[in-house]
Amino acid sequence: MSVDTGRLPPAVQVSEEALEVLRAHSGPLTTTVGRHLEEQLSWYKQLSTEERASLRLIAQRGIQGLVNWLQDPASRSLPLVNELLGPAPTDLMRTISLQRALQLIRTIVETVEQRLPGLMPDADRQLMLEAVLRYSREVAFAIADVYARAAESRGAWDSRLEALLVDAVLRGEPPEQIASRAAAVGWQSQSEIVVIIGPAPDQADAVFMSHLRRQCIRFSADAVVGVQGDRLILLLGGVSSLQEGLERMLPHFGEGAVVYGRHEGPIAQASRCAQSVFAGCSAAPAWTRAPKPVAAEDLLPERALAGDQHAKQALVGSVYRALAEAGHSLLETVEAYVHAGHSLEATARELYVHTNTVRYRLKRVTEITGWDPMEPRDAYVLQTALALGRL
Repeated sequence: MSVDTGRLPPAVQVSEEALEVLRAHSGPLTTTVGRHLEEQLSWYKQLSTEERASLRLIAQRGIQGLVNWLQDPASRSLPLVNELLGPAPTDLMRTISLQRALQLIRTIVETVEQRLPGLMPDADRQLMLEAVLRYSREVAFAIADVYARAAESRGAWDSRLEALLVDAVLRGEPPEQIASRAAAVGWQSQSEIVVIIGPAPDQADAVFMSHLRRQCIRFSADAVVGVQGDRLILLLGGVSSLQEGLERMLPHFGEGAVVYGRHEGPIAQASRCAQSVFAGCSAAPAWTRAPKPVAAEDLLPERALAGDQHAKQALVGSVYRALAEAGHSLLETVEAYVHAGHSLEATARELYVHTNTVRYRLKRVTEITGWDPMEPRDAYVLQTALALGRL
């Protein structure tokens, strides 16, 4: 890793005698540091021999870097991590977390603070202590910066993997490919998949996406966030409370319709649900009084008018064919009721039956389809389904 994470400040001026003492004791200091690491850091003993050697290398290079900094004022122009610590930060990130890395630096500094000033001439003790503190501060910040850069790089890569998963689900790629992409982002949920799509806000940057992802994790086990064009797309898994989640997510979308859909199976089979939600976003403006958010299945007529084949199939299968197979003149009753201006009496006259018979048939329609002909919106859904069925 070649990263210039900062440059050293001007060196503290110590005497040549102090420098000679520091050079002469750099080896013993490194040995002392290694012994203190084993004594004070419980996790250090659990590392492999190779890993411990890598951490001792950090201490050795750090002490040698202090020597170079004090004896050569020009060294302050050199990149701190690259020239003074060599490859140690790369090994460090592979071995331990940032928290443990800072514990390591603190232990090294404490050890040097305890041992080094006592070896110095009286006139240089305070100066050497100041030098150790200033130098160790720069090293700590430099290593923290290396970890931060690595985290940013991992975050950008994770975002690309999430974007690929979103694209695979929306395109309806083979389930094996979707499952593979889901595994790459660490997806765990096997049920309760929810897809939410709506207008992206003006500031949909990396910070916004990270914050939104954290919000999603509060009510779902998995969360993937993506932006395609002007649309914000959420793939959620293991959702514990859909209503709570929708309320939390709604303020994060821009102006316009927000559509959601729910899939009970794994994400590898959620493409149809996602495509229905995506189609619902395009068709939502046709229903000016649609709630926000609105379920994709509540937009079936608008989606069908917009050319969504899934919506057409759903309306024909769950309404037209279901009523036709149920018999008892349910199809004719719905059509007559709509054409009669939603009047029970006019429908009864047209069909030559009693008004209570019309009521009973309409109740049966509601039980079979889930849509109530006596509700204006539901009647529109039923009327659209009948027209599609005849076509």
